[in-house]
Amino acid sequence: MKTTPTRILSRRDLGTLFAAWRRPRAVLWTAAGVVTLGFLIALEIVARHYGVRGPITNQAREVVFSPRSGPLLYAGLALTMVVLTWRQRLVAAGAAIGIDVVFLLVRWAVGADPNFGNGALWVVLGCAVVAVTRRTGSERALLLKGAGLGLLLVAGHKTGDTWLLITSETRKAVLDPYVATADQALGNPSWLVGRFVDATGPVGGHVLHLVYGQLPLAAALVGLYQLRHVAVERRFPSHHLVRTFLVIGLLGPAVYMVFPVVGPVFAYGADGGQWAVANLWPHTLPPAGAPHAIPFDDITPRNCMPSLHTAWATTLFIHSRKGSRGMRFAGTFWLVATLTATLGFGYHYGADLVAGVVFALTVEAAMRASARGWDGAAVRLVAYGTTVFAVLLVAYRYLPVEMAGYPWAAGPLLLLAAASVVLGYLRTTRRWEAKTLPARQPEPPRPAEPQPELV
Repeated sequence: MKTTPTRILSRRDLGTLFAAWRRPRAVLWTAAGVVTLGFLIALEIVARHYGVRGPITNQAREVVFSPRSGPLLYAGLALTMVVLTWRQRLVAAGAAIGIDVVFLLVRWAVGADPNFGNGALWVVLGCAVVAVTRRTGSERALLLKGAGLGLLLVAGHKTGDTWLLITSETRKAVLDPYVATADQALGNPSWLVGRFVDATGPVGGHVLHLVYGQLPLAAALVGLYQLRHVAVERRFPSHHLVRTFLVIGLLGPAVYMVFPVVGPVFAYGADGGQWAVANLWPHTLPPAGAPHAIPFDDITPRNCMPSLHTAWATTLFIHSRKGSRGMRFAGTFWLVATLTATLGFGYHYGADLVAGVVFALTVEAAMRASARGWDGAAVRLVAYGTTVFAVLLVAYRYLPVEMAGYPWAAGPLLLLAAASVVLGYLRTTRRWEAKTLPARQPEPPRPAEPQPELV
């Protein structure tokens, strides 16, 4: 019996493979995938160490069990559908709703919680399976990117939950007295806005809670607007909001580990219970004195410094500037409402918001630079933003008494530091946009007008 000889890769074949792998974009996607997977596995191991499920397990359970994030799962499906045609989108949406109806009927029969979202996750996973088994080349890559984007949106939320658990388990003492003392240089804005929100009654509080809680959904809507042409152009834009949103959620919690803070409503309010310094927020200003770290419970997340809600709302505002008038209005409203909610509910100090703006612009500049290519202006901007952010953290930790003692100097300096990063970002990005505009074509010469004949 004849046997077919095994084909051995030649030197030319190996060279072709290595050349393809060495392409900058392929290297970037491979490195990003490896780092993300390794990070998720590490978080899973740490969460298991503390006796809870990690982000991978929580997302895998939602394939069958009752999901906790139904709207977010459908937002992930919507991001995946940007790579599909309109007919495929209708099929995908119908399949997701049909699967959810079946799950809801089963849960109603057994008396389980009537949550939804399994169908959306099934369809996203189905798109990934179809990409691997039924697509090739650029079509496979495009569909895999769409499915990966939808899954990353949900995984980012699960990862954030695990990060918050780790901060509460590993950081037994919090630095709220330091930030509260430094915040006196800004006029204690959390106490001021907290009284304002109390005066608006339940209606204002309900609206702000809705805006504050649905920030990921708002980001998904802006991201959908930016990605609306992907199905036609068959490629993703080089930079969009979802990329920055995910990176902020990945990097921000690492700062929580360095600077653990729980917020005024916990450290100085009734929500802190026996762990609170006193029940002062929002009607009585915190006492002045020598700040010190205070012990706190094992439940409350240390997720204040910097304010990631402020960072996310800032990037949402930036990306909405290129949209329609309604999109620009929505971006402005979400930014103002998020800042009001973070302060008015006592979740953050004013110093957290200043650091959050600097953090957001630095990450956004780095993401834009990685998409268009790094140059001297990009390196200077990111280095400057990183330096200002580090200086803010050092000042909050080691100079709070001096800041509170000279508020008319420290307060404007804080705002000027943040404003300098904003100005640097605007100047650099406008220069980038001016370079990418097409050169103005000279107007064609007009035909010479006929001259009247002389008689």
